[in-house]
Amino acid sequence: MSIVVTGATGHLGRLVIESLLATGAPADGIAAVVRNEEKAAALAARGVELRVADYDRPETLAAAFRAGDRVLLVSGSEVGRRVPQHTAVIDAAKAAGVAQLAYTGVLGGPEADFQLAAEHKVTEQLILDSGLPYTFLRNGWYTENYTESLAPVLEHGTVVANAGEGLVASAARADYAAAAAAVVTGEGHLNTVYELSGDTAWSFAEYAAELSRQTGRTITYSDVTPEARLEILTGAGLPAPLAEIFVDVDNAIGRGLLARTTGDLARLIGRPTTPLADSVAEALKA
Repeated sequence: MSIVVTGATGHLGRLVIESLLATGAPADGIAAVVRNEEKAAALAARGVELRVADYDRPETLAAAFRAGDRVLLVSGSEVGRRVPQHTAVIDAAKAAGVAQLAYTGVLGGPEADFQLAAEHKVTEQLILDSGLPYTFLRNGWYTENYTESLAPVLEHGTVVANAGEGLVASAARADYAAAAAAVVTGEGHLNTVYELSGDTAWSFAEYAAELSRQTGRTITYSDVTPEARLEILTGAGLPAPLAEIFVDVDNAIGRGLLARTTGDLARLIGRPTTPLADSVAEALKA
């Protein structure tokens, strides 16, 4: 039996493997499913088994899983392609007879009505229909979704969003990775749903204030209409379909859909989630 992490060279998958190793999981009991073996050379050097497969090539997934494996399916990053990609993984996992299929979905599950949630909801149903023992990790927003894009904010002195006074209960990506590591190594997580989010929900005005405090500059929050935000994003070169998703997410934030503070994430990782101020400080250092 191995702990298998798909998308293992991506932002989240890489951190899951780091968390597994840090908490004492033996490297030879971890398998990383990767598309590019060269990109995963550092993992192989640490003793992690590499299983080369591609979500878009179902025939390669047959060798990615073994009977009794505990599998973490990290959702694909290509919006619009994820349902067939995830279907291929689920089918291969079922054929192999894995002992657990954990999946990284979205906070709120069936209640999440924004565009970005649609493929996650379909995937959860496919997993339920498969009959596999499952764990649903419904991840809230990563703080890095904001702190990794600080350059334009600092350049213009403004956080721009169309979320009104909506709140975001975000956490650091490493927090979500630690939770994923916990459910594929621990007991009592089968056929369970976790709604994962940060301990404290914050507003964009509070985010701007925190940036001001740490930079010593005046950073304001500019709440714009969805139409204006779409124009700003496409004007900056973002493809229209992706810009529309960002605008739609902000609308969902305005409706309170990413503000839930369930405590599930802190309970799984055994500590408080990473505060917004810490993530901002880390990003400014970088």
